[in-house]
Amino acid sequence: MPDLPSAHPETGDADAARLTDLGYTQELDRSLGVLGNIAMGFAVVSPVVALYAVSMVGTMIAGPAWVWALPIVLLGQCLVVNVYSELASQWPLAGGPYQWGRRLLGPSFGWMSGWVWQFAVMFGNTTVAYLAAPWVFALVGATPTPGAMVAVAAGILLACMLVNAYGIRILSWFVSLGIAAEAIASVLVGFALLLFFREHGFALFTETLGAEELSGGSTAAAFLAVLAVAGWGFIGFDACVSTAEETKDAGRQVPRAMWWALLSVGLVVILNAMAVALAHPSPQAVVAGEDLDPVTTAVTTAFGSWSDKPFVAVVLVGFLACAMASQGGAARGVYSLARDGVFPFSRQVRRVNRRQAPIGGLVASTLVSCTGLLLGLNATAIGSLIAFGTAATFLPFFLVTLAALIARLRGSWTPSGHIRQGRKGTFLNVLAVLWTAFEVANVCWPRAVLAPPGAPWYQIWAGLLGTGAVITAGLVYLMVRKPQNTLRAARAEEHESQEDGEGRVDALAAERL
Repeated sequence: MPDLPSAHPETGDADAARLTDLGYTQELDRSLGVLGNIAMGFAVVSPVVALYAVSMVGTMIAGPAWVWALPIVLLGQCLVVNVYSELASQWPLAGGPYQWGRRLLGPSFGWMSGWVWQFAVMFGNTTVAYLAAPWVFALVGATPTPGAMVAVAAGILLACMLVNAYGIRILSWFVSLGIAAEAIASVLVGFALLLFFREHGFALFTETLGAEELSGGSTAAAFLAVLAVAGWGFIGFDACVSTAEETKDAGRQVPRAMWWALLSVGLVVILNAMAVALAHPSPQAVVAGEDLDPVTTAVTTAFGSWSDKPFVAVVLVGFLACAMASQGGAARGVYSLARDGVFPFSRQVRRVNRRQAPIGGLVASTLVSCTGLLLGLNATAIGSLIAFGTAATFLPFFLVTLAALIARLRGSWTPSGHIRQGRKGTFLNVLAVLWTAFEVANVCWPRAVLAPPGAPWYQIWAGLLGTGAVITAGLVYLMVRKPQNTLRAARAEEHESQEDGEGRVDALAAERL
């Protein structure tokens, strides 16, 4: 029998009742509508951040033809969202990979999935804040030092924590304002470049301009590297899941929000990537490494030097909205682990303030992210952190889709939320596992082409080394602290609560008869 929400004894709130049946009480402020939830996902995926993260590197590795990697990665990520939608529909809980994994394959697997995902997001916040810092200096016309970069990035993280601490309503307002400016500017600039400022024909997208020489002359190797880089542009939709316990009718709205966030950002990124390439005065200069900021070059060449500062402001707004939403997701993931007593210092970390914000998770995740910023004092070290963050982000996608597939094939899980796809869901789940397994291996694969010239060996291997370090730390924690034992007890209580809820539903039905 599928999990059904029982009537809430005091408020009649179906969302709170569903949460109660899953073993939790409503502690966070459930005030987001579907648009607010979409905004969280849109901000984290962020077309501006995504484009800046991949455009220059993609062009250097594979020339203008790199843009063909974008629709391929978008399609692959649609497979992931398809699986996530079934899971979020049935279990609309903060800390998705952790909550779903422990229900699909047991406490140990779920805890490890949550552990890896959590550190990927927290260090991802470090990366976003660090990459946002140069735009602050560009806005005021100053030249940053490594120490100043770290200080400004830390200030960004602390400012985002302050906004998050005021609760989901204030966070949603700031994020929505930011993405409105970002989305409008992105779409208008993209179409303007494409329609009025093109310097090249569409045949440009069939050319590599000799970029494959960095990959030993192999176009195939260059394209594989670009697929790894392009993956950064389509992550973050799971922020919609992080705020599930603050979204009304979450079982229906969170899956919709994930689809809207991924597809809308994906189309804008593809539009702008093509527009920038076609409007750039010299793609060869980008391939040669002479232009390290092709997006700004294309915009200022087309619109004139007056557009420089406004464009910098729009980019900075995009980074800030991304940092706020991503930090909010990280805090809610930590909160989800801590309230089950399976995260270090759980008693302190699980605290919720009077504005119903997970203040303990905010402080904990911000401390970890700020600690990561210390690597920014060395440019090579921060590069290693960025490489690790990309690899660690795709690993939870793989673990979640794998857990869902194994549970389906065992017959221990049949989707029972609002989204149930039957055999089609199983087939698409197989494709999602294959895609994420490929992308994890592809991103972790050590490539000198993705590291700065003369980078030490450990930066080239950073994706694999960083992921291995997080997994090793998680396994040690599993063996020493044994959080899985706590989760088994919680699972037993949850089953009992669900049986009580089903009994209440059956009793109400009998009375009506």
